[in-house]
Amino acid sequence: MIRAGAVDVDYPGSGGGRAALVVGDLPGFTVAAEHVAWLGTVEEYQPGSFYKRELPAIRAVLDGVEPVELLIVDGYVDLDPDGRPGLGAHVAAALGIPVIGVAKTAFRAAVHAVPVLRGAASKPLYVTATGLSRDDAAAYVRGMRGAYRMPDALRQVDALARGRARPRVA
Repeated sequence: MIRAGAVDVDYPGSGGGRAALVVGDLPGFTVAAEHVAWLGTVEEYQPGSFYKRELPAIRAVLDGVEPVELLIVDGYVDLDPDGRPGLGAHVAAALGIPVIGVAKTAFRAAVHAVPVLRGAASKPLYVTATGLSRDDAAAYVRGMRGAYRMPDALRQVDALARGRARPRVA
């Protein structure tokens, strides 16, 4: 079993940022804990440097939580086969743990991403990784709980980040 976390961050139009974390064990990833952190101020969005806005929020929601061995982020680890770093690569470098990137939309240069079909979906998720193989990462994503395209844990962390749900499990 691998203690894993999935993170997501939302930036409401009123300002600030809300970071969410769900924690569970892979394979399967049944959510065992949920956490939310609010940031009153956040960096402005900078094209090509998205991680500068995301990293402080991700660190904030991980602060004080029992460490995870692997983190799942919403987006790409690397943006092309040559390894141009995406959010996941920056998170892995900052935290020193393996990271799986799960993107909902295709990025033209990311031809190396592994497409993963789940449930009855005809549109894949795009999986990239660092610290483990892309094939192993894709197998974890494919095997996560939930009958739909998006695994339950990733749906839950998105709802928490957007403020549509409150943490249920601590």
